[in-house]
Amino acid sequence: MGICGTAMGNAAILMRRLGYDVCGADTGVYPPMSEILAAAGIAVLEGYDPQRLQKLQPDRVVVGNVISRGNPEVEWLWETRAFPHISLPALLHELLLSKRKNIVVTGTHGKTTTATLAGYLLSQNGCNPGYLIGGVPVNLPSGAAPGNETGPFVIEGDEYDSAFFDKRSKFIHYAPHLLVVNNLEFDHADIFRDLADIIRSFNHVLRIVPRNGYVVLNGEDDAVAQLDKTTWTPTVRVGQGKHNDLRIRDFVEHRDGSSFELLWQGKLWSRVEWGLSGFFNAQNAAMAALSAGLLLYGDTPQHLQLSGLEQFNGVRRRQDNVYSSDALQVFEDFGHHPTAIEKTLTSLRNRFPGFQVTACFEPRSNTARTAIFQNEFTHALNVADSIFIGPVNRMDKMDTANCLNTKAMAADLVNSGKYAIACASNAAVLDELQTHVNVENPAEKHLVCFFSNGSFDGIMRRYVTSVQEIIRQ
Repeated sequence: MGICGTAMGNAAILMRRLGYDVCGADTGVYPPMSEILAAAGIAVLEGYDPQRLQKLQPDRVVVGNVISRGNPEVEWLWETRAFPHISLPALLHELLLSKRKNIVVTGTHGKTTTATLAGYLLSQNGCNPGYLIGGVPVNLPSGAAPGNETGPFVIEGDEYDSAFFDKRSKFIHYAPHLLVVNNLEFDHADIFRDLADIIRSFNHVLRIVPRNGYVVLNGEDDAVAQLDKTTWTPTVRVGQGKHNDLRIRDFVEHRDGSSFELLWQGKLWSRVEWGLSGFFNAQNAAMAALSAGLLLYGDTPQHLQLSGLEQFNGVRRRQDNVYSSDALQVFEDFGHHPTAIEKTLTSLRNRFPGFQVTACFEPRSNTARTAIFQNEFTHALNVADSIFIGPVNRMDKMDTANCLNTKAMAADLVNSGKYAIACASNAAVLDELQTHVNVENPAEKHLVCFFSNGSFDGIMRRYVTSVQEIIRQ
């Protein structure tokens, strides 16, 4: 249930590759996950229907964490107890993770890229890892693979709850042998009260890392520094400062990517020149390299070869360049937290000096829809020159007093000297964008970035198609 989420969809593919028959249900089915599931031979059923579920006669119903009470299939299952049910994290523990050496990648930002990098580097170094990625990796065959049944497994450790009937963070189920904590910020305001509440959940997962494992921490993050000290498990830190065990040095960003050096305990491990930009991605690479190295080589992680990073192309919908010409660059990004949006826009500005930067933002996640980050979103979007804000997703289900006020955001951005409009629909975002960005004048250089953790009602693809048609004329 809820099969088209990236984590749930990739988990369905993983179950299929383990030999199970799998089908799923969801609403609002859209690419790329719907296409990937179809290619894997997994039927995706539109909507939720108790009679259809009864006819399917499943051995197990996996309930995604987007599902809540009131769902017709849930209510029928609870009334009849016809089939056993389980959360996705509990299923993964039962069938995969309980006996594996798992790299569990946690943190507010960078989980998908870091987990993909760790799986990729293990593969590049002759290992056959299993992995479950909450996205669509470019350099791995898919977002999920069982790997060698006695080998390591790499998984994103989401702090969000496991299911409506299991409010523990997902990562509590994942039996980490090596735990990565990339960074910590307040997020998921629908289930956490504040940052202290999030830190409490991370302290719980720290307590289940074995003493023959490792904890890999961001050594520059103030909130990570507030975590309980682990006296029973070796802890290593990553960052720019000299107090870190793995240091990132001489980071330089350019049009085609970035370069930097990695120093393990003061000695050069590798110089990296690759196509990803942003210091945050250098941090992701360092965390992944150290995790994979520690898992394979223990206290001599520098034996891990990193030359494969030159060919690494990231994850779809993370600064995904969907159109490129001398006069126009169009990017699609999964960003739905103000810090991620600000860092992405700053990186794009560094890479494309002289371009007018336009940001289109869909407030869609459970936290982005609320007023809690209104000032922070406004500050983040202020990095752009022009800003088009879509309507709050599912606004009819919101308390208006606690809802993100997009009109106030646009007014604040205009007052700071930006061109900004709060649009009544996502279609209106497309109309305003097409009017504002002149792609017919080669003397003007524009960069457009769409930020959404959903489909943005397909306007990203429609915009690129319209640009291509104009250029052909």
